[in-house]
Amino acid sequence: MATYAVGDIQGCYAPLLCLLEEVEFDKRRDQLWLVGDLVNRGPQSLEVLRLLKSMGNSVKIVLGNHDLHLLAVAWGVRKAKPKDTFDAILAAADKDELLAWLREQPLFYRDKKLGYAMVHAGIPPGWSLAKVEKRAHEVEQVLQSRQIAEFLDAMYGDEPARWDKHLRGMKRLRVITNYLTRMRFCTADGTLDLDDKTGKESTREGFQPWFDHRNPLLDEHRILFGHWAALEGQVTGKNLFALDTGCVWGGKLTMMRLEDGRYFYCKCS
Repeated sequence: MATYAVGDIQGCYAPLLCLLEEVEFDKRRDQLWLVGDLVNRGPQSLEVLRLLKSMGNSVKIVLGNHDLHLLAVAWGVRKAKPKDTFDAILAAADKDELLAWLREQPLFYRDKKLGYAMVHAGIPPGWSLAKVEKRAHEVEQVLQSRQIAEFLDAMYGDEPARWDKHLRGMKRLRVITNYLTRMRFCTADGTLDLDDKTGKESTREGFQPWFDHRNPLLDEHRILFGHWAALEGQVTGKNLFALDTGCVWGGKLTMMRLEDGRYFYCKCS
């Protein structure tokens, strides 16, 4: 039995198959972890969703910003953007089953036995894993409720830019979602800069990559994340694993075996 974590797929079905074949993945004994952004921009988002859904309990997923955007388009609260590649999903006969499965996925996943936690974008300074789990669950509950359309409409926006425990309602859910699915740069107090999508050097004073701020959590726990292709998998800190290596942009799809830290790669066209 082995556990494999894979970076942002974004509809790149062929490289995913390539990795699964390379490690001889067997859903009867192995587990596959996905750091989010399963869909969009790539050519075969429908095939990716169908494959992962068919793998049942052998798959563990956290939602990314593109996955949430698909749900917003499907629920009719947002129009698809020119570069979105959702058409095949939205026209599929099994659309409802796929979307129902997607909205049931968490924003944070942790396996205490393996000693790894997984999130799409990151964890803000000052949050413990227990707080991440609790706050992610707030969003998950709404995604799985009758309030889903209201939330999907309200989640867009960059404000509030910082967490406040007194936040309530959709503003509270929006900032939690932005931390877990969109964050790259922030200040030491967790103020977000959601405009800068470059590499590790911020153009704004006081802003750094979220993982460069002092947070005891990062010394004690191993964190898998995606979202930030410009990092090219390179991060500081022995417990940090950046798995988005820009497959959809012509880079490569990265897989890591958690038991021994070995990496596997497949090139993307």
